[in-house]
Amino acid sequence: MAYKIIKLAKGREESLLRYHPWVFSGAIQHMDKDIEPGDAVTVTRHDGVVLATGHYQGGSIAVKVLDFADTTIDLEFYRKRLISALNLRTALKLMREDNNAFRLIHGEGDFIPGLVIDVYGDTAVMQAHSTGIHKARHLIAEALLSINSPVSNIYYKSETTLIDTDEETSGYLAGKFTTDTAIENGLKFHVDWLRGQKTGFFVDQRENRRLLEQYSAGRRVLNMFCYTGGFSFYALRGGAQLVHSVDSSAKAVSLTTANIALNFPDTQRHEAFTEDAFRFIENMEYGAYDLVILDPPAFAKRKSALHNALVGYRKLNTAALKKMPSGSVLFTFSCSQNVSREQFRLAVFSAAAAAGRRVRILHQLSQPADHPISIYHPEGEYLKGLVLWVE
Repeated sequence: MAYKIIKLAKGREESLLRYHPWVFSGAIQHMDKDIEPGDAVTVTRHDGVVLATGHYQGGSIAVKVLDFADTTIDLEFYRKRLISALNLRTALKLMREDNNAFRLIHGEGDFIPGLVIDVYGDTAVMQAHSTGIHKARHLIAEALLSINSPVSNIYYKSETTLIDTDEETSGYLAGKFTTDTAIENGLKFHVDWLRGQKTGFFVDQRENRRLLEQYSAGRRVLNMFCYTGGFSFYALRGGAQLVHSVDSSAKAVSLTTANIALNFPDTQRHEAFTEDAFRFIENMEYGAYDLVILDPPAFAKRKSALHNALVGYRKLNTAALKKMPSGSVLFTFSCSQNVSREQFRLAVFSAAAAAGRRVRILHQLSQPADHPISIYHPEGEYLKGLVLWVE
Protein backbone atom coordinates (compact mmCIF):
# COMPACT_ATOMS: atom_id res chain seq x y z
CA MET A 1 0.00 0.00 0.00
CA ALA A 2 1.30 3.46 -0.90
CA TYR A 3 1.15 5.76 2.11
CA LYS A 4 1.70 9.48 2.12
CA ILE A 5 5.31 10.56 2.51
CA ILE A 6 7.15 12.35 5.28
CA LYS A 7 10.65 13.32 4.13
CA LEU A 8 13.42 14.01 6.61
CA ALA A 9 15.94 16.81 6.31
CA LYS A 10 19.43 15.85 5.19
CA GLY A 11 21.43 14.26 7.99
CA ARG A 12 18.41 13.79 10.28
CA GLU A 13 18.00 10.05 9.72
CA GLU A 14 20.61 8.88 12.25
CA SER A 15 18.11 7.94 14.97
CA LEU A 16 16.11 5.78 12.54
CA LEU A 17 19.29 4.07 11.40
CA ARG A 18 19.78 3.20 15.10
CA TYR A 19 16.19 1.85 15.15
CA HIS A 20 14.85 4.42 17.56
CA PRO A 21 11.06 4.33 17.00
CA TRP A 22 10.31 8.06 17.18
CA VAL A 23 10.57 10.76 14.52
CA PHE A 24 10.70 14.24 16.01
CA SER A 25 9.04 17.14 14.23
CA GLY A 26 12.30 19.08 13.98
CA ALA A 27 13.78 16.37 11.74
CA ILE A 28 11.10 16.75 9.05
CA GLN A 29 11.86 18.62 5.83
CA HIS A 30 8.62 18.01 3.91
CA MET A 31 5.24 16.32 4.35
CA ASP A 32 2.64 15.38 1.76
CA LYS A 33 -0.58 17.36 1.93
CA ASP A 34 -3.60 16.32 3.99
CA ILE A 35 -1.80 13.96 6.38
CA GLU A 36 -4.08 13.57 9.40
CA PRO A 37 -3.13 12.45 12.93
CA GLY A 38 -3.37 8.67 13.06
CA ASP A 39 -2.60 8.13 9.37
CA ALA A 40 -0.05 5.51 8.40
CA VAL A 41 2.87 7.20 6.64
CA THR A 42 6.12 6.30 4.91
CA VAL A 43 9.22 8.05 6.24
CA THR A 44 12.03 8.65 3.77
CA ARG A 45 15.52 10.06 3.75
CA HIS A 46 16.03 13.46 2.07
CA ASP A 47 16.76 11.68 -1.23
CA GLY A 48 13.64 9.50 -1.13
CA VAL A 49 15.15 6.28 0.27
CA VAL A 50 12.52 4.61 2.48
CA LEU A 51 13.49 4.36 6.15
CA ALA A 52 10.33 3.37 8.02
CA THR A 53 6.55 3.08 8.22
CA GLY A 54 4.60 4.47 11.15
CA HIS A 55 1.69 6.46 12.53
CA TYR A 56 1.70 10.23 12.15
CA GLN A 57 0.50 11.96 15.29
CA GLY A 58 1.76 15.53 15.15
CA GLY A 59 3.31 17.19 18.18
CA SER A 60 7.00 17.00 19.05
CA ILE A 61 7.00 13.23 18.42
CA ALA A 62 5.61 13.46 14.91
CA VAL A 63 5.76 9.78 13.94
CA LYS A 64 5.78 6.58 15.98
CA VAL A 65 7.53 3.94 13.91
CA LEU A 66 5.91 0.53 13.48
CA ASP A 67 8.50 -0.97 11.14
CA PHE A 68 11.86 0.07 9.73
CA ALA A 69 10.87 -0.84 6.17
CA ASP A 70 8.26 -0.08 3.53
CA THR A 71 5.49 -2.10 5.21
CA THR A 72 1.73 -2.39 4.92
CA ILE A 73 0.12 -1.96 8.35
CA ASP A 74 -2.73 -4.45 8.03
CA LEU A 75 -4.34 -7.35 9.87
CA GLU A 76 -1.40 -9.67 9.17
CA PHE A 77 1.08 -7.09 10.48
CA TYR A 78 -0.72 -6.92 13.84
CA ARG A 79 -1.16 -10.71 13.95
CA LYS A 80 2.58 -11.26 13.61
CA ARG A 81 3.43 -8.71 16.30
CA LEU A 82 0.81 -10.17 18.67
CA ILE A 83 2.02 -13.73 18.08
CA SER A 84 5.60 -12.65 18.79
CA ALA A 85 4.49 -10.98 22.03
CA LEU A 86 2.42 -14.01 23.06
CA ASN A 87 5.35 -16.34 22.38
CA LEU A 88 7.47 -14.29 24.78
CA ARG A 89 4.82 -14.48 27.54
CA THR A 90 4.53 -18.23 26.95
CA ALA A 91 8.31 -18.58 27.32
CA LEU A 92 8.06 -16.57 30.56
CA LYS A 93 5.44 -19.09 31.81
CA LEU A 94 2.96 -16.36 32.73
CA MET A 95 -0.09 -18.39 31.71
CA ARG A 96 -0.45 -20.89 34.55
CA GLU A 97 -3.16 -22.25 36.79
CA ASP A 98 -1.97 -19.90 39.54
CA ASN A 99 -1.43 -16.87 37.25
CA ASN A 100 -3.62 -15.48 34.48
CA ALA A 101 -2.76 -11.77 34.67
CA PHE A 102 0.03 -10.27 32.56
CA ARG A 103 0.88 -7.58 30.03
CA LEU A 104 0.66 -8.85 26.46
CA ILE A 105 1.71 -5.68 24.62
CA HIS A 106 3.98 -3.02 26.08
CA GLY A 107 4.18 -0.35 23.38
CA GLU A 108 7.66 0.14 21.95
CA GLY A 109 8.93 -2.83 23.96
CA ASP A 110 6.78 -5.10 21.80
CA PHE A 111 7.30 -3.03 18.63
CA ILE A 112 3.77 -1.57 18.54
CA PRO A 113 4.27 2.00 19.82
CA GLY A 114 1.17 3.50 21.37
CA LEU A 115 -0.47 0.20 22.34
CA VAL A 116 -0.90 -1.40 25.76
CA ILE A 117 -2.78 -4.67 26.28
CA ASP A 118 -3.16 -6.24 29.72
CA VAL A 119 -4.75 -9.68 30.06
CA TYR A 120 -6.88 -10.71 33.04
CA GLY A 121 -8.05 -14.29 32.55
CA ASP A 122 -10.11 -14.35 29.36
CA THR A 123 -10.40 -10.54 29.15
CA ALA A 124 -7.90 -8.22 27.46
CA VAL A 125 -7.95 -4.54 28.32
CA MET A 126 -6.61 -2.49 25.40
CA GLN A 127 -5.37 1.07 25.78
CA ALA A 128 -4.31 3.44 22.99
CA HIS A 129 -1.63 6.07 23.59
CA SER A 130 -1.68 7.36 20.01
CA THR A 131 -4.35 8.33 17.49
CA GLY A 132 -3.00 5.74 15.04
CA ILE A 133 -3.63 2.90 17.47
CA HIS A 134 -7.06 4.34 18.24
CA LYS A 135 -7.97 4.26 14.56
CA ALA A 136 -6.66 0.68 14.28
CA ARG A 137 -8.39 -0.60 17.43
CA HIS A 138 -10.93 -2.81 15.64
CA LEU A 139 -8.24 -4.28 13.39
CA ILE A 140 -6.03 -5.01 16.42
CA ALA A 141 -8.97 -6.62 18.23
CA GLU A 142 -9.64 -8.82 15.20
CA ALA A 143 -5.97 -9.83 15.10
CA LEU A 144 -5.97 -10.62 18.82
CA LEU A 145 -8.99 -12.87 18.54
CA SER A 146 -7.38 -14.72 15.62
CA ILE A 147 -4.31 -15.94 17.53
CA ASN A 148 -4.09 -18.76 20.04
CA SER A 149 -4.42 -16.66 23.20
CA PRO A 150 -6.73 -17.08 26.23
CA VAL A 151 -8.59 -13.90 25.25
CA SER A 152 -12.27 -13.96 24.24
CA ASN A 153 -13.31 -10.54 25.60
CA ILE A 154 -11.66 -7.24 24.66
CA TYR A 155 -12.40 -4.02 26.52
CA TYR A 156 -11.12 -0.75 25.07
CA LYS A 157 -10.17 1.82 27.72
CA SER A 158 -8.52 4.98 26.40
CA GLU A 159 -10.52 7.85 27.84
CA THR A 160 -7.57 9.00 29.98
CA THR A 161 -4.91 8.56 27.26
CA LEU A 162 -6.78 10.11 24.31
CA ILE A 163 -8.16 13.51 25.16
CA ASP A 164 -8.21 15.07 21.66
CA THR A 165 -10.95 12.98 20.08
CA ASP A 166 -14.72 13.05 20.09
CA GLU A 167 -14.94 9.36 19.21
CA GLU A 168 -15.83 6.62 21.68
CA THR A 169 -12.78 5.79 23.78
CA SER A 170 -14.17 3.04 25.99
CA GLY A 171 -16.33 -0.03 25.56
CA TYR A 172 -16.20 -3.67 24.54
CA LEU A 173 -14.72 -4.41 21.14
CA ALA A 174 -15.45 -8.12 21.53
CA GLY A 175 -17.33 -10.33 23.99
CA LYS A 176 -18.70 -8.92 27.22
CA PHE A 177 -18.18 -8.86 30.98
CA THR A 178 -17.74 -12.33 32.49
CA THR A 179 -15.87 -12.00 35.77
CA ASP A 180 -13.69 -9.30 37.28
CA THR A 181 -11.57 -11.72 39.29
CA ALA A 182 -8.05 -12.57 38.14
CA ILE A 183 -5.18 -14.53 39.67
CA GLU A 184 -1.60 -13.39 40.27
CA ASN A 185 0.91 -15.85 41.72
CA GLY A 186 -1.92 -17.74 43.41
CA LEU A 187 -3.62 -14.66 44.89
CA LYS A 188 -7.00 -13.42 43.68
CA PHE A 189 -7.94 -9.82 42.99
CA HIS A 190 -10.82 -7.84 41.52
CA VAL A 191 -10.01 -5.79 38.40
CA ASP A 192 -12.08 -2.67 37.80
CA TRP A 193 -11.24 -2.11 34.14
CA LEU A 194 -14.40 -0.02 33.70
CA ARG A 195 -13.55 2.73 36.20
CA GLY A 196 -10.15 1.88 37.71
CA GLN A 197 -6.79 3.48 37.01
CA LYS A 198 -4.79 2.42 33.94
CA THR A 199 -6.22 -0.95 32.81
CA GLY A 200 -7.64 -1.73 36.26
CA PHE A 201 -4.62 -3.21 38.06
CA PHE A 202 -0.86 -2.62 38.16
CA VAL A 203 0.58 -5.86 36.80
CA ASP A 204 4.03 -4.27 36.60
CA GLN A 205 4.65 -4.84 40.34
CA ARG A 206 3.99 -8.60 40.23
CA GLU A 207 7.58 -9.76 40.85
CA ASN A 208 8.32 -6.93 43.29
CA ARG A 209 5.27 -7.95 45.33
CA ARG A 210 6.58 -11.51 45.42
CA LEU A 211 9.92 -10.21 46.73
CA LEU A 212 8.13 -8.22 49.43
CA GLU A 213 6.40 -11.42 50.54
CA GLN A 214 9.82 -12.86 51.42
CA TYR A 215 10.52 -9.96 53.80
CA SER A 216 7.11 -9.88 55.50
CA ALA A 217 7.19 -12.62 58.15
CA GLY A 218 6.53 -11.18 61.60
CA ARG A 219 6.73 -7.57 60.42
CA ARG A 220 4.37 -4.64 60.86
CA VAL A 221 3.69 -3.49 57.30
CA LEU A 222 2.56 -0.12 55.97
CA ASN A 223 1.43 -0.06 52.33
CA MET A 224 1.20 3.56 51.22
CA PHE A 225 -0.64 4.49 48.00
CA CYS A 226 -2.10 1.00 48.20
CA TYR A 227 -4.54 1.40 45.27
CA THR A 228 -6.21 -2.06 45.15
CA GLY A 229 -3.92 -3.58 47.79
CA GLY A 230 -1.48 -5.67 45.76
CA PHE A 231 1.44 -5.42 48.17
CA SER A 232 -0.88 -5.84 51.15
CA PHE A 233 -2.15 -9.32 50.39
CA TYR A 234 1.35 -10.54 49.49
CA ALA A 235 2.52 -9.26 52.88
CA LEU A 236 -0.31 -11.13 54.61
CA ARG A 237 0.55 -14.35 52.80
CA GLY A 238 4.17 -13.82 53.80
CA GLY A 239 3.22 -13.91 57.47
CA ALA A 240 3.10 -10.23 58.40
CA GLN A 241 2.06 -9.50 61.97
CA LEU A 242 -0.19 -6.68 60.73
CA VAL A 243 -0.75 -4.81 57.48
CA HIS A 244 -2.12 -1.30 57.16
CA SER A 245 -3.14 -0.05 53.70
CA VAL A 246 -3.44 3.68 52.98
CA ASP A 247 -4.79 5.58 49.97
CA SER A 248 -6.39 8.97 49.48
CA SER A 249 -9.09 7.37 47.32
CA ALA A 250 -12.02 5.84 49.20
CA LYS A 251 -12.77 3.73 46.14
CA ALA A 252 -9.23 2.31 46.13
CA VAL A 253 -9.48 1.49 49.82
CA SER A 254 -12.80 -0.26 49.17
CA LEU A 255 -11.19 -2.39 46.46
CA THR A 256 -8.27 -3.19 48.76
CA THR A 257 -10.71 -4.38 51.43
CA ALA A 258 -12.53 -6.51 48.85
CA ASN A 259 -9.27 -8.07 47.64
CA ILE A 260 -8.18 -8.87 51.18
CA ALA A 261 -11.54 -10.58 51.74
CA LEU A 262 -11.03 -12.66 48.58
CA ASN A 263 -7.76 -14.09 49.90
CA PHE A 264 -7.98 -13.82 53.69
CA PRO A 265 -11.69 -13.66 54.56
CA ASP A 266 -11.26 -14.07 58.31
CA THR A 267 -8.07 -12.11 58.89
CA GLN A 268 -7.81 -9.64 61.75
CA ARG A 269 -4.33 -8.56 60.66
CA HIS A 270 -5.39 -5.97 58.07
CA GLU A 271 -6.84 -2.49 58.29
CA ALA A 272 -7.31 0.13 55.55
CA PHE A 273 -7.34 3.93 55.85
CA THR A 274 -8.53 6.66 53.50
CA GLU A 275 -6.04 9.45 54.09
CA ASP A 276 -3.41 11.61 52.42
CA ALA A 277 -0.05 9.82 52.46
CA PHE A 278 2.04 12.72 53.76
CA ARG A 279 -0.47 13.46 56.52
CA PHE A 280 -0.61 9.79 57.53
CA ILE A 281 3.18 9.51 57.79
CA GLU A 282 3.46 12.79 59.67
CA ASN A 283 0.94 11.66 62.27
CA MET A 284 2.15 8.07 62.74
CA GLU A 285 4.28 7.12 65.72
CA TYR A 286 7.97 6.36 65.42
CA GLY A 287 8.46 2.58 65.17
CA ALA A 288 4.83 1.80 64.30
CA TYR A 289 5.96 -0.09 61.15
CA ASP A 290 9.15 -1.93 60.29
CA LEU A 291 8.32 -2.69 56.64
CA VAL A 292 7.09 0.22 54.53
CA ILE A 293 6.07 0.36 50.85
CA LEU A 294 6.08 3.73 49.06
CA ASP A 295 4.60 3.27 45.59
CA PRO A 296 3.16 6.66 44.62
CA PRO A 297 1.55 7.54 41.29
CA ALA A 298 3.78 9.22 38.70
CA PHE A 299 5.05 12.51 40.11
CA ALA A 300 6.45 13.62 36.72
CA LYS A 301 4.10 12.89 33.85
CA ARG A 302 5.86 15.63 31.86
CA LYS A 303 9.50 16.73 31.77
CA SER A 304 8.46 20.15 33.04
CA ALA A 305 7.38 18.51 36.31
CA LEU A 306 10.76 16.81 36.92
CA HIS A 307 12.07 19.22 39.57
CA ASN A 308 8.88 19.12 41.62
CA ALA A 309 8.77 15.32 41.28
CA LEU A 310 12.29 14.92 42.70
CA VAL A 311 11.39 17.24 45.57
CA GLY A 312 8.30 15.11 46.20
CA TYR A 313 10.30 11.86 46.27
CA ARG A 314 12.81 13.38 48.70
CA LYS A 315 10.09 14.65 51.04
CA LEU A 316 8.13 11.41 50.99
CA ASN A 317 11.12 9.18 51.65
CA THR A 318 12.57 11.51 54.28
CA ALA A 319 9.28 11.50 56.18
CA ALA A 320 9.08 7.70 56.13
CA LEU A 321 12.75 7.11 57.04
CA LYS A 322 12.47 9.38 60.06
CA LYS A 323 9.69 7.19 61.50
CA MET A 324 11.18 3.74 60.80
CA PRO A 325 12.99 1.86 63.62
CA SER A 326 16.41 0.27 63.25
CA GLY A 327 16.23 -2.99 61.33
CA SER A 328 13.39 -1.80 59.08
CA VAL A 329 12.98 -2.47 55.37
CA LEU A 330 11.78 0.16 52.90
CA PHE A 331 10.43 -0.67 49.43
CA THR A 332 10.37 2.64 47.54
CA PHE A 333 9.41 3.22 43.89
CA SER A 334 9.08 5.73 41.08
CA CYS A 335 6.91 4.97 38.06
CA SER A 336 7.68 8.30 36.38
CA GLN A 337 9.24 7.72 32.97
CA ASN A 338 10.76 11.22 33.06
CA VAL A 339 12.70 10.41 36.24
CA SER A 340 15.86 8.44 35.49
CA ARG A 341 17.12 5.60 37.66
CA GLU A 342 20.06 7.79 38.73
CA GLN A 343 17.83 10.76 39.60
CA PHE A 344 15.53 8.62 41.70
CA ARG A 345 18.43 7.00 43.52
CA LEU A 346 19.90 10.44 44.25
CA ALA A 347 16.54 11.64 45.60
CA VAL A 348 16.37 8.67 47.97
CA PHE A 349 20.04 9.14 48.94
CA SER A 350 19.24 12.77 49.81
CA ALA A 351 16.24 11.61 51.85
CA ALA A 352 18.38 9.17 53.84
CA ALA A 353 20.91 11.90 54.57
CA ALA A 354 18.18 14.36 55.57
CA ALA A 355 16.68 11.75 57.91
CA GLY A 356 20.10 11.07 59.41
CA ARG A 357 19.80 7.32 58.83
CA ARG A 358 22.38 4.71 57.88
CA VAL A 359 20.87 2.92 54.87
CA ARG A 360 22.00 0.04 52.65
CA ILE A 361 20.58 -0.99 49.26
CA LEU A 362 19.46 -4.63 49.23
CA HIS A 363 17.81 -4.73 45.79
CA GLN A 364 17.45 -2.44 42.78
CA LEU A 365 14.12 -3.17 41.13
CA SER A 366 12.56 -2.60 37.73
CA GLN A 367 9.55 -3.60 35.67
CA PRO A 368 8.99 -7.32 34.97
CA ALA A 369 9.80 -9.17 31.77
CA ASP A 370 6.28 -8.81 30.36
CA HIS A 371 6.99 -5.05 30.27
CA PRO A 372 10.06 -5.43 28.02
CA ILE A 373 12.33 -2.56 27.03
CA SER A 374 13.48 -2.35 23.43
CA ILE A 375 17.25 -2.01 23.45
CA TYR A 376 16.79 0.78 20.91
CA HIS A 377 14.29 2.64 23.10
CA PRO A 378 15.70 3.11 26.63
CA GLU A 379 12.83 5.51 27.39
CA GLY A 380 10.71 2.37 27.85
CA GLU A 381 12.28 1.81 31.27
CA TYR A 382 9.90 3.63 33.58
CA LEU A 383 9.63 1.67 36.85
CA LYS A 384 12.45 2.13 39.34
CA GLY A 385 12.59 0.68 42.82
CA LEU A 386 14.96 0.31 45.76
CA VAL A 387 14.76 -2.07 48.70
CA LEU A 388 16.59 -0.50 51.63
CA TRP A 389 17.81 -1.78 55.00
CA VAL A 390 17.39 1.04 57.54
CA GLU A 391 19.51 1.22 60.70
